[in-house]
Amino acid sequence: MEETIAGAQNTQIAGHIPQQRGESLLETAVRYAEERHWDVFPGTWLEAVDGMQRCSCGDTTCPAPGAHPTRPDWASQATGSATVARRMWQKQPTASILLPTGRTFDALSVPESAGFLALARMERMELTLGPVTLTPDRRMQFFVLPGASAKVAELVRKLGWPLSSLDLLVLGEGGHVAAPPTRFGSRGAVQWACRPTPANRWLPDVEELISPLAYACGRDR
Repeated sequence: MEETIAGAQNTQIAGHIPQQRGESLLETAVRYAEERHWDVFPGTWLEAVDGMQRCSCGDTTCPAPGAHPTRPDWASQATGSATVARRMWQKQPTASILLPTGRTFDALSVPESAGFLALARMERMELTLGPVTLTPDRRMQFFVLPGASAKVAELVRKLGWPLSSLDLLVLGEGGHVAAPPTRFGSRGAVQWACRPTPANRWLPDVEELISPLAYACGRDR
């Protein structure tokens, strides 16, 4: 299992998810459903072709190799049942772990550089964060309560920026994030910058995090 990024906020708090290196995708998906009550669904996976890691979708130019949905109706596959999740990954044990947004959480996606700046600022502000992922394509995704997509544009405007001027994306209903330890081809695996713990089971509202995130994205332009 991928370790949490060293030095990030909340990394010292004991918790169940995730701890062990080498844990299977199956067991990790089951624990996300069982312990965090997140819906999960299996995405594509990586296959070795002529010594190269290729996405199971067959597209040699796939932008997210081994880490995207396998079919248009992926949302109907998502389950919060640990039993169903186990059955899904038994069929394809190397499938990526994808989490639909807009259900138990939304996600605010920002560039990695802005994300680390925001994390430092949030720590000084003593904000309580939800889980935060760091992806191989150098983005951070901050988990917040559902409904963020309806609020962000106005919240950012009140802070003095048009949302279109910031590299700050909201993943809500109809979207998804890849969960650790899903791999993006040869680029590496998704990691936790702030891992899920009992302390952050209750997610923050977007209003609590938007100021440091918008500030960091504004500095990062």
